[in-house]
Amino acid sequence: MRDLKESWVTSANSSETEFPLNNLPYGVFSNGEVDQRCGVAIGDQILDVAVLERDGVLSFGGTLQTAGWNAFMALGQDAWSTLRGDLERLLAAGSQHEAALTSHLVPIADAILHMPFTVAEFTDFYAGKHHATNIGTMFRGAENALPPNWLHIPIGYNGRASSVVVSGTDIVRPHGQLKGPDDEVPRFGPSARFDIELELGAIVGQPSNGPISVAQAFNNVFGYVLLNDWSARDIQAWEYQPLGPFQAKATATTISPWIVTAAALDPFRTSTPEREKPLLDYLQEPGPMLYDIALTVSLTPKGGAESVIAQTNYAEMYYSAPQQLAHHTTSGCPMRVADLLGSGTISGPERENRGSLLELSWGGKEPIALEDGATRSFIEDGDLLTLRGAAHGDGYRIGFGDCSGRVLPARK
Repeated sequence: MRDLKESWVTSANSSETEFPLNNLPYGVFSNGEVDQRCGVAIGDQILDVAVLERDGVLSFGGTLQTAGWNAFMALGQDAWSTLRGDLERLLAAGSQHEAALTSHLVPIADAILHMPFTVAEFTDFYAGKHHATNIGTMFRGAENALPPNWLHIPIGYNGRASSVVVSGTDIVRPHGQLKGPDDEVPRFGPSARFDIELELGAIVGQPSNGPISVAQAFNNVFGYVLLNDWSARDIQAWEYQPLGPFQAKATATTISPWIVTAAALDPFRTSTPEREKPLLDYLQEPGPMLYDIALTVSLTPKGGAESVIAQTNYAEMYYSAPQQLAHHTTSGCPMRVADLLGSGTISGPERENRGSLLELSWGGKEPIALEDGATRSFIEDGDLLTLRGAAHGDGYRIGFGDCSGRVLPARK
């Protein structure tokens, strides 16, 4: 169903808000009056669900009293469904609870948003075909763009959970060992080819201790966040063979502050693309498991105007998050509550659909133009990079909040 659900919170009924009653994303907030606690976005407000559980309006075993959603996720699908139903009932237009709940609303504009959960482990995939083809073409030529295994398995690597930060966190340009094509020996210095990757992150909400099916993986995903996999391309170019990304990807991974639940995105499910080569049975999807989510990347120079530099859609992915999760478990790898799976860069078929500056500038050879006449091949100090995304229904949208970070100069 793609119709707007009306709320007594007036701002939630606007077509401009990211947080209508249809959404109800989960986050962690604080302000001058309260410490970090769980909240739910509704219109331009945050509903303090911690105090509602304390007062007995909600009952989830004290899991909403923590400064994160990990404990609640661990309760499982029945609890997820019950909380969503309770919130819809409490916040729906005509609810008898309006008067009692009004005092438990906090304007988003007055709140500080924090990490919505503690990341257990982080795995980043390379599952966007347009991105993989672009990168492969740049470095290996069009004939060998995709590795031989790419059309058969979702490729990924294990990243750093400790580097995941919430939107609004400044990012310090990293140092690393560098060796360009004209350098006789390696040198140590700041990255000059710092980049972003536009991704969606899937949050695992239930543990598994052995192989699970794609269908079970779909049910185990609690929700999604926007994800920016900051990447030092010059460090990466020197270090990545033979074991893949390491320090180039360890600086930071930024996520949006709100967890948009799989339930909220359910009306926007869509299928992965037609396969060029048939997948093995364990990767077959029983139904549509991607989502139609429009995505943008913008760049704002320090003191300058914001420029939208890319627009694409999550539906461009070749492998869905459930396929990635199911494949991850095949070796017997245990998956934990609050594991984070990055989709891989989401790019589309045209230049304006490319989800990284490496692609947009074609390795720095074709700089992109900004609104104020400046150009960029890679990120410069002071640049603010912002990812945005929303699924669009009839007169409403399901948004994630901004996923942004400003790049600061490398430390001396």
